[in-house]
Amino acid sequence: MKEKIQNIKLALQVTKSFRNFLESEDFVEIFPPTIVRASGACESVDTMFYVAKDKNLLWFRPEKPHRSHLLQTAQFDLEAVIPDLKKVFSIGPTFRAEDGDPKRYLVEFTMAEIEFIGKLPELLDYIEKIILRIIKDILSLPPKKQKEMGFRKQDIERLGKIKPDFPRVTYDQAIKILNIEFGKDISSDNEQKLVKKFDNQPILLTNHPDALWKNRKDIEIIKFFNMVPDPKNPSRLLSVDLILPVGGEALGGAQRVEKFKEFKNRLLRSEMFKRLEKKGGGLDDFEWYLKIFKEMKTMPIHSGGGFGIARICKFLRGENDIRKVVPFPSNRNRIS
Repeated sequence: MKEKIQNIKLALQVTKSFRNFLESEDFVEIFPPTIVRASGACESVDTMFYVAKDKNLLWFRPEKPHRSHLLQTAQFDLEAVIPDLKKVFSIGPTFRAEDGDPKRYLVEFTMAEIEFIGKLPELLDYIEKIILRIIKDILSLPPKKQKEMGFRKQDIERLGKIKPDFPRVTYDQAIKILNIEFGKDISSDNEQKLVKKFDNQPILLTNHPDALWKNRKDIEIIKFFNMVPDPKNPSRLLSVDLILPVGGEALGGAQRVEKFKEFKNRLLRSEMFKRLEKKGGGLDDFEWYLKIFKEMKTMPIHSGGGFGIARICKFLRGENDIRKVVPFPSNRNRIS
């Protein structure tokens, strides 16, 4: 029970810092739904949980039944209000049917998401400022409070070595350093090798390859379709992953597609949509957002991303096993 209380206090501290920073930057908190259509899925619809009543997957909308799911990302909910609210964020549960390494993956975790009017460089700045604010707030706590969150002396010393100006490394630079073949995903082990190359600092990994560029078949990386290709190099995306020491990939984000026709085109051509169709889904799953977007034709240039709070906690406490920093960890083998 002692460990659970430590983890509860740690998560509370992290989300408190996150919320306080964003409110100081005039972000507005949004409370999105957790039962959604496939528009609430991330890049892989294969990890969606279905919602049913008495085993009936088609309980919703009796006049034209459809399937529903547990939320994976509130991205479109946040994007929909960007024209009016300018800067928004949410903090809440996300659900993914992950059956990978239980030391790294949970089926339910807390995610903090941001969306705002601005470009990729501003997103990179916000990511760094948020992580530095979380660290600063922890370092400013009395030793007793730090101990109550499970911090050891060496953890505090390690966090004190994290400095501003996180290394910004493109995907092409990273695979060259790691001697990885183009198009391959960067594994968690290689992420940590890259971190060590940069003095154990958090890394902002940018400009991933775009699998939709000329329908490239040699690109294994699956990124969300709603990422803007780099105008200087359309075969790359204006994307970012935050790679933390020990914690691993703790955020995926990008500058978003702002033109309706391009958005719909990329959706229809995406691997996500092809898999969704095989599962019986289609454009109807995105109807509500497409309607909003079509009326505007063009959204303001905007960017955003989602922070995995548990991965951040892993980094803060230097824990290799994600289950050790979550009070009630759930995975395929065990639901708390």
